[in-house]
Amino acid sequence: MALALAVGVAALALLPLGYIAWYTADLGWEGVRELVLRPRVGELLWNTTRLVLGTVIGCAVLGVGAAWLVERSSVPARRVWHVLLVAPLAVPAFVNSYAWISLLPGLDTYAGALLVVTLSYFPFVYLPVAAAFRGLDPALEETARGLGLSSWAVFRRVQLPQLRVALLGGGLLVALHLLAEFGALQMLRYPTFTTAIYDQYRATFNGPGATMLAGVLVLLCLGLLLAEIRLRGRRGYARTARGAARPVRPVDLRGLTAPALLALATLVGLALVVPLASLGYWMTGGRSAAVDWAALSTTTGTTLALAAAAAAVTTAMALPTGWLAVRARGRISTLLERSTYLGSSVPGIVVALALVTLSIRATPWLYQTVPVLLAAYAILFLPRAVVTVRSAVEQFPPLYDDVAASLGSSAPDRLRRVTVPLLAPGIGAGAALVFLAVVTELTATLLLAPTGTTTLATAFWSASSALDYGSAAPYAVVMVLLSAPATVLLSRDARRGLTP
Repeated sequence: MALALAVGVAALALLPLGYIAWYTADLGWEGVRELVLRPRVGELLWNTTRLVLGTVIGCAVLGVGAAWLVERSSVPARRVWHVLLVAPLAVPAFVNSYAWISLLPGLDTYAGALLVVTLSYFPFVYLPVAAAFRGLDPALEETARGLGLSSWAVFRRVQLPQLRVALLGGGLLVALHLLAEFGALQMLRYPTFTTAIYDQYRATFNGPGATMLAGVLVLLCLGLLLAEIRLRGRRGYARTARGAARPVRPVDLRGLTAPALLALATLVGLALVVPLASLGYWMTGGRSAAVDWAALSTTTGTTLALAAAAAAVTTAMALPTGWLAVRARGRISTLLERSTYLGSSVPGIVVALALVTLSIRATPWLYQTVPVLLAAYAILFLPRAVVTVRSAVEQFPPLYDDVAASLGSSAPDRLRRVTVPLLAPGIGAGAALVFLAVVTELTATLLLAPTGTTTLATAFWSASSALDYGSAAPYAVVMVLLSAPATVLLSRDARRGLTP
């Protein structure tokens, strides 16, 4: 039973990839060449590639530098800086873009797009690199300094090689998020594959042009995944005696303390203070009418209801996959689990495009209905639930289930009285992660939401697209407030490892 359910979940997760492959084969080589090998695609490829490269490099510099200052230097108030450096994740990228473009309309250039997305995504590098710093054995660094190496040489020759996996993982997250990003880049008027797919879809209602652009975008995502695996290599950097590691002795910055504090303050100011100040301005002093509390309340309720439904459905779908990955280890269970990760690596606009086409052709009565929207959310956010469910199953000894079975308890009764209660913490964590992700999801919701259904993200998008920044601000503020708990959870465990 669990195997059949896991196969069904994997099939749903791989549906967008299957759709792209089927459509490409159906179109034929001549049709593909006509739609793909043209100047416009070359321009989009150049725009997307240089933005991804620039953003990954910028995030790597900012993330690694900030992590070193917080984890390895004597900079004051390291706990506070850690929380502030993670906090930008509470501001969705398209809200950050709105904040900047509403204050500086001239940011609709490559440099402006690079600035905004780098400030939005650098925590994806900072978090894993900071965690990697905490896992390094400081004895190696002390030995290197004892041999006469400078702090820079210790970083370059000892620390940086051990940060390789964390840095590549963070860079991959940044690149995949950027390839999938629509709202921020559309608002900044910077054309990439995601914005072009959306424009093509709106112009021709899911013509072949949009599908072929989606195919190129999927190939870029798969190429990134393969490149990260190849660059990561097989070398490991594990302690042989983790519990006996020495405490970290921070590098004394001395005269560089003031410049370090200024650098951190500037980064936090640009990534967090500017968007929050912009929201505050448009909420209070902007040229807008009074807040429509009724509309805001209705939209918030709709968003919370969709997020709760998506969390319940996605977590339920993750249960058989997470269970098999632990209880029936093997090639099939591993393949089924990895399928959920592969499906979620597809950008949201491609997922929405595939579900739009399939629902129109196969089940037209489901087009623009809540079930199709929930299916898109499940495809996009399944790994968040699978990871937490699998972790919970790892900690749940099968002995309890065996004892209950020996006492005559039926399978449904064991599920209700033994399994679910013991897995509840993992299920709840996965549901919370999916819930918070759905609250700020924009692209799939724009294309798949039933007529008349408005979420916080789509209401914000409608107002900001009409340059009504004052009306858009309340929806952005609510999204930030709802995203804040995820930021607290991300920074809580890491904060325990820091000294004041």
